[in-house]
Amino acid sequence: MFTMRWLMQPKIWRLVCFGSSVVGLLCYALSSFNHLFGKWTSWKIFLYSVFSFTICIAILFTKAWQRSTTLRLKAHLAFLVLMITCVYSFFFDKVLKGKPDAYSLISCASFAIMSLALSRQTHCGFEVDLLYFFSGGLTMQLMKIKLWLIVVGASFSYSLIILRSSLDTSPEIRHLELQVQDEVVIQVDSESQTNDVNSATAIQVVSCSQEINSNSEGDLIKSQLMACIKGLRKMTHKVIPMVSKHVNEYLKSNMDFNSKDEDRIPLRPDVNLVMDALPRSISIANLRQIVKLMVEAGFEEECCHVYSSWRREFLEQCLSKLGLQELSLENIESWVKVSNITLRILFPIEKRLCHCVFLGLSSATHISFKEVCEELTIRLLNFANNFTLESYSPNLLCCFVPKVFNTLTSLITEFESLFSDQYSVSLRNEALEVWKRLSVANERIFMELENFICHDTVQAIVPGGGLHPVTCQIMNCLNDICEAMDITFKQVLDHSIDPDKERKSSLIYFQVARIIELLESNLEAKSKEYTDPALGYVFMMNNIRYMGVEAKEGKMRLVLDKQWFLKNIAKVRKQGELYQRSSWTKVLDILKLESNESMMRDVIAESLKQKLNLFNLHFEEICNVQSTWSVFDKQVREQTRVSLENILLPTYGNFIGRFQDVLGKHAYDYIEYGLLDIQDQLNHLFLVSETTNLVEKQN
Repeated sequence: MFTMRWLMQPKIWRLVCFGSSVVGLLCYALSSFNHLFGKWTSWKIFLYSVFSFTICIAILFTKAWQRSTTLRLKAHLAFLVLMITCVYSFFFDKVLKGKPDAYSLISCASFAIMSLALSRQTHCGFEVDLLYFFSGGLTMQLMKIKLWLIVVGASFSYSLIILRSSLDTSPEIRHLELQVQDEVVIQVDSESQTNDVNSATAIQVVSCSQEINSNSEGDLIKSQLMACIKGLRKMTHKVIPMVSKHVNEYLKSNMDFNSKDEDRIPLRPDVNLVMDALPRSISIANLRQIVKLMVEAGFEEECCHVYSSWRREFLEQCLSKLGLQELSLENIESWVKVSNITLRILFPIEKRLCHCVFLGLSSATHISFKEVCEELTIRLLNFANNFTLESYSPNLLCCFVPKVFNTLTSLITEFESLFSDQYSVSLRNEALEVWKRLSVANERIFMELENFICHDTVQAIVPGGGLHPVTCQIMNCLNDICEAMDITFKQVLDHSIDPDKERKSSLIYFQVARIIELLESNLEAKSKEYTDPALGYVFMMNNIRYMGVEAKEGKMRLVLDKQWFLKNIAKVRKQGELYQRSSWTKVLDILKLESNESMMRDVIAESLKQKLNLFNLHFEEICNVQSTWSVFDKQVREQTRVSLENILLPTYGNFIGRFQDVLGKHAYDYIEYGLLDIQDQLNHLFLVSETTNLVEKQN
């Protein structure tokens, strides 16, 4: 037992490999090389020394480069070994024409031992072939000397092959004990807190034999599994930043819904990200062997539990690194991000890793993957389900339910593909149930909005005829709903979940149009409560215009048709006409000229004086009052002022012309407003609108 433990030590094989290669190269230089290339010269000695030194150094540090090499480098290395072996075989055949000397025999034996030692340290694929090659070469040379020496060659070759086989991992307890004594070595990059950021640290897990107090098979394997995972866990500081960077790139590329770049190419999640970051050639292979042993020994449940605990910890650390660990009602955007990241990146990565670790163990693969994902999945679904159980205000329903519903809808395909096996199908079914309940809650929003409008207790009178709070709230809600529905229709309703896209699109149009119509009726009733009818019309003009602007700039533009927007413009124009008629008709009537020419000049002059005084009084009063009114939209405000100028300035100009004709040079004693003064006064109407816009921008 002591001998076997000694043979399991990696350092022993490292020294054996190095020593046998030195002996082999020296003996080869004294035998075959001398026969093939003639006597030694200085340049031959130099070249052979450089070649031998390179080979020895490479073999001495084979453990280090084997862990860090890529598949392409391995392929080139295998090709190089193949070429060297071919050249060696070519000259080796020439040597066999004569009887080999002792140096040639020793070199073949040394190279065979070197190959055995290499097979204990690397897994590039050519080490065993080298062992067979040099063992066969030794046997052939012995046969060349004496035929019966084949027994010696065969015995030597058999002993090396059996020794290698006995040192490999096998399911039997004897081999398991040998494997448990081995050490798991993982090379990781160490990101130091000091300036030495490029240093590398080898993390070596202590021998499993020091941690095992029980002689039972299950305890032995479980201890080894824990040791291997302990080593892999130390890779977290390297893997998590890579995952975080990939996640941030994905969010920027795929979830920036405000981006207008329609030609951008969405980033596809890399499911091999963690696999590529881990020391796959050593640690994953070791972990797979240990897992297989544990499952075959009847400890599948314990194995899955240990593995899933490790991976759940990794998921939580990833979310914590991204600042998305806590989910709260106030920050629903975090839930949206976590859901997309988890279902589209993290869970696929974990599924890929599970299939690699539990290769060939179907039930263990599915059980472990379910245990890894279950806790976080239930947490995400419970968050979404809260909106189907609680009673929220229409504002919260409109802001949250459509976003949650839309997110879950877009992820249904991921739920179906990830959780399709018999062990995790319950997670898929739960996601579908929550989605259905959210669908009902989403449709209930329109009913809640109707109730909110009909039972509105918010103040009826808005100073200055500005925007009513209910108008802003309802339009924001409708935009949120339409935004969610638009994305839903584009991404999901083409699937089998709900193929009746046209019918639902029409239904949403009528529901949105009905809510707006109901809102207009509610506002119409509120406008009647203004003591000044003109202000009531300004109030309606403001709110109807706001509906049109919000619908055009928001996602409602994709639901409402062109006819609706034309009707909205017509309604705004009508309210403006009603405002002018109610507010300025009386003023215009004052400026009407008498057509009776038979009246005496003094009587006409007196009548014109009275009309002018009356106009000045009413005009000043209207301007003073309406300068405190509000028209939030700049375009409507300018159109209203221009319209007033078009009807007032020509009429007033005709009146002043007639007044000057009658009174002559004395007319200027009575004229208080010139045409420019009238225009300037009109430009000061609706001054509150500028302040209103600033307040709206700040909010």
